[in-house]
Amino acid sequence: MELNNSKVLVIGGAGFIGSFVVAELLKEKVSEVLVYDNFARGKKEYLKESLKDPRCKIFPIGGDIREIDILNTAMAGMDYVICLSAMWLLHCKDFPRTAFDVNIAGTFNVLEACVKNNIKKLIWSSSASVYGDAVQLPMTEEHPFNNKNFYGATKIAGEAMATAFNDRYGLKVIGLRYMNVYGPHQDQTAAYTGVVPIMLNKIDANEAPIINGDGSQAYDFIYVEDVAQCNVKALKSDVDYGFYNVGTEVQTSIKELCDLILNLKKSNLKVTYKPYSADDARSLVQNRIGSAVKAKKEIGFEYKYNLTEGLLRLIAWREENKFKEITA
Repeated sequence: MELNNSKVLVIGGAGFIGSFVVAELLKEKVSEVLVYDNFARGKKEYLKESLKDPRCKIFPIGGDIREIDILNTAMAGMDYVICLSAMWLLHCKDFPRTAFDVNIAGTFNVLEACVKNNIKKLIWSSSASVYGDAVQLPMTEEHPFNNKNFYGATKIAGEAMATAFNDRYGLKVIGLRYMNVYGPHQDQTAAYTGVVPIMLNKIDANEAPIINGDGSQAYDFIYVEDVAQCNVKALKSDVDYGFYNVGTEVQTSIKELCDLILNLKKSNLKVTYKPYSADDARSLVQNRIGSAVKAKKEIGFEYKYNLTEGLLRLIAWREENKFKEITA
């Protein structure tokens, strides 16, 4: 399916992944890419290059998926919707009621608005958090839902609602279960940032990076530009409904990740190991690597950047934006 002359609404389009999705969409022959974002985490700066293209616009009064009337106004006349708006994992842990309002009620609002506005297809961001800890590796899309945290619970609820809207109203919807996404535009300094920025921040401050546990816990790290490309491939695919892992199927332990970053940064710092807190030991996922077979077969997605290549691109971006992004 081609996107020629189509209009695409990107909810959360100024954020970490969303800003890359917008850039990927502008490589297609779309007529308009409209960004709907409340700028709680997103930044207009991330859209600087995209906004040079007259087809890219920001919905003028901002936008939150909890604001039903504003959401419907933005969606009117659009052909497709890509929704990346959500509260992040650790934020959900600390603020579960708000997580419900944003990730569950907000997702319902998006699904409902898509039906009301005759949207041809919705691409919605789920998460590998639905799986919890792996009982088999790599984790296929049929892996049981073993999640125990609030964030994963909201994503399971979102997937269930998407399925119901597909069945009841015929809404075409694809959910993408992201593995551990990293790259430019990820919040580099907030309390809820990811493991890669935390390690880089320590090394840049000439402080020993800290690993919780023994570092054997392993994940599937995927570069943000690959994730963005997957969103567009899913949108262009002939698939009307389904859920797909978005990852590399490559297992990397936290110790291996830290050693690689230290090597790329040419640092002689030694790693500090510390035991998990009782809370983290109980709740944190220790192993999660996703099968990439179904996404490749059905929507034609294959990742481009290996971990070394992706980290080098992230490190270069951090250097270019050091005083503006890292020390701000």
